[in-house]
Amino acid sequence: MSIGRKKTETAEDPITGINITPLVDISLVLVIIFMAAAPFAVIAGIKVLESQAGVATGKVSASDNVTVKLDIHNQITVNNKPVTNQALIGAIGQALLKSKDRMVIVSADDKNKVGQVVSLLDSAKQAGALKVAILKNDSSPAKIKGNSRGNRNRG
Repeated sequence: MSIGRKKTETAEDPITGINITPLVDISLVLVIIFMAAAPFAVIAGIKVLESQAGVATGKVSASDNVTVKLDIHNQITVNNKPVTNQALIGAIGQALLKSKDRMVIVSADDKNKVGQVVSLLDSAKQAGALKVAILKNDSSPAKIKGNSRGNRNRG
């Protein structure tokens, strides 16, 4: 009689139990691989400066920076000069040569799509901008539609 075997099992009987050791081994190896590869999978984003009160004190004035504007009709201007999409990176690069701190300020309307603004930010980085800021174009304020039930004239 052998130890650890039931009386009905013999040496010639096939092993019918599931061996989960290889499954656990492979799972642990995959976890280690994912942990090692996770820092490399993070995509570097575009850092955008956040405006704060008193930031302009002692800094380069806004007129020394490069301004890229995208209007509601998708017309792009670099320092108030109209530019086509093909010549955008070159125009930003030429304007950056005259800038002291190599900062690009991108401004767009509320109606512009986020992808268009991100494309402008990417073009500014490709042209050699060290800093990027986003502004909202000065346009007429949007009318707020309120609840009209309380505004009726009764008479």
